[in-house]
Amino acid sequence: MKSKQKRPPDGEIRQSQLLSSFGPGSMVDLPEASVLIGGLNYWKFDPQQKREIVEERLSTKICEKLRHRYPELGSVKLYEPPTSNRDSNSGNVGVKAFQFPIWFVAQTEETWTSPTRKVYRTRPLVPFAQLTSGSYFSESRKKIPVVPVRFVQACPNGHISDIDWSNFARHKDGCQDRYSLYLDEGGSSSDFADIFVRCQTCNERRPFSEARLPSAIALGSCQGKRPWLGPNNREDCINPENNLPYPNRLLVRAASNAYFPQIITVISLPDSNQNLRDTVNEFYDGYLSTIDNLPTFKIIRQLPAIAEALRGFSDESIFAEIQRRRSGVPTSEKLIKEVEIETLLSQAAEIGNDTPESDFYACNRPLTELLPTLKERIDRIVLVHRRREVVAQVGFTRFEPSYADIDGELNLNVQSAALAAEPRWFPAIENKGEGVFISFNPTAIDTWKETEAVKQRGRELLNGHQTWLARTGRKAEDFPFPGLPYVMLHSLSHLLITTVSLECGYSASAIKERVYASDKYGYGILLYTGSAGSEGTLGGLVQVGKRIESILANALEFGRLCSNDPVCAQHKPAEANEERFLHGAACHGCLLIAETSCEKGNEFLDRALVVNTVENQGAAFFPDFL
Repeated sequence: MKSKQKRPPDGEIRQSQLLSSFGPGSMVDLPEASVLIGGLNYWKFDPQQKREIVEERLSTKICEKLRHRYPELGSVKLYEPPTSNRDSNSGNVGVKAFQFPIWFVAQTEETWTSPTRKVYRTRPLVPFAQLTSGSYFSESRKKIPVVPVRFVQACPNGHISDIDWSNFARHKDGCQDRYSLYLDEGGSSSDFADIFVRCQTCNERRPFSEARLPSAIALGSCQGKRPWLGPNNREDCINPENNLPYPNRLLVRAASNAYFPQIITVISLPDSNQNLRDTVNEFYDGYLSTIDNLPTFKIIRQLPAIAEALRGFSDESIFAEIQRRRSGVPTSEKLIKEVEIETLLSQAAEIGNDTPESDFYACNRPLTELLPTLKERIDRIVLVHRRREVVAQVGFTRFEPSYADIDGELNLNVQSAALAAEPRWFPAIENKGEGVFISFNPTAIDTWKETEAVKQRGRELLNGHQTWLARTGRKAEDFPFPGLPYVMLHSLSHLLITTVSLECGYSASAIKERVYASDKYGYGILLYTGSAGSEGTLGGLVQVGKRIESILANALEFGRLCSNDPVCAQHKPAEANEERFLHGAACHGCLLIAETSCEKGNEFLDRALVVNTVENQGAAFFPDFL
């Protein structure tokens, strides 16, 4: 008999997108529907293809960040998102999605004339329960296709639900019809002022612009619904400022502020015990995870499948590593970036092993060819031939993104939505590629910070940051100013990315940055390839590091004059009319790059701290004669 052909999926997205734009809780438009990506409990793996990504430092950091929310969280595992396998015999494999929203707009061509003689395009607004086989039937029984309504409601805690259209619409006294609703739209600009929700029975209308007014609380209080974790899943919605539920806020379904993943990223680094850990990782799930005493391990070690691989390691060292992994004891309590820059600065010649199996290999480039002016500012250049980046998603937000601080640490204390009700694993991907690291002399940066022009520029940037805090209602302790060294290095990093992309063969969006700026552990910039797949190992960034002098000179020349000068250079961060409070001299003509490449979402940028501009003189870290 002919086997039944499995139903193809309604949509397909890349694995890396499940950790960015389309993670759990995000909305995705399919050809004929809109869906909400299900939580981790709705991700189904093929047992033969389920792949664990082992990165102890990242797993430990996730436990540390989430233990306040899940006190019983001992240790977590990282798994690569499931892949579709239509030939699998293990049942449905992939990611389940839920239909959302469940209110639709019928695609009719009707018009309605208001008492003021203004003509509106009007369309029925219907819930899923009133559809027949996914279509709307008019009073004349004509079949009319429908599309999901483009407006939903959400809160800063990530909760999301359909707008209660029946309650939002106004009705005349005595009107009992709550579902004969129409959406009236005037004009072609889709301005909220020209959209009304109308009851067909009593012809009472309510302007949809009222839904945008936070003070009106037109959409009611949040009920804590989490439909990505199941149809009836909800939790208490609490605003920490008053311990009351947040008022629902209007959210356009396809808007860019509908979903912001919370990502933790680490660079895999060589370790003195790395070979031992790699060996234990290889056999942990199959043989070693249940061992709880040394005599049992000595018996298991004799198995032919693992005896040869464990040769050269003592019984005690292997058993100690098994215990450490089972208990979730951290390998390091240092900050994420602190560990990375210490490794990059640790050795004079080579770091790691230059083998195909190695996750990290780098070597220092001699500085003998650098100009004296550069030698005063740059104290090390490291060519990173092999690099492994592991990225894990631990939550998400709506309306406002949450970025890691300048030390790579992500604040998950407030306004973070969960990926699962009781998470025991998190999705992760790994990207392998190359990079170049530039370390800057702390003495040169300290001297630069003490100049009066730099202090004055710092006061202007700080005023802009304080204005931003006041406008957005944020607290300074949760969103501190990163400091002038970070702003300077961050701006220089963007100039280098733009220049390097023209030299090395990579697109600018394929290059990512990691900025290190702390008087505790040092100052530096790591540019590396961050694209999944083949684009990441072409060797272009290593070659750039070998001739960084000319690249740096071109980047600085590019930064001195912007195509939008003098407007760009004259921008004041605290200027209320422009509302670019976290920018100095920075715009799309000079410093702004793809947000996937920037670790701060294109914020905290000012090229006046890097080079002299047509408006600001004296605050630059690099001189004009370089």
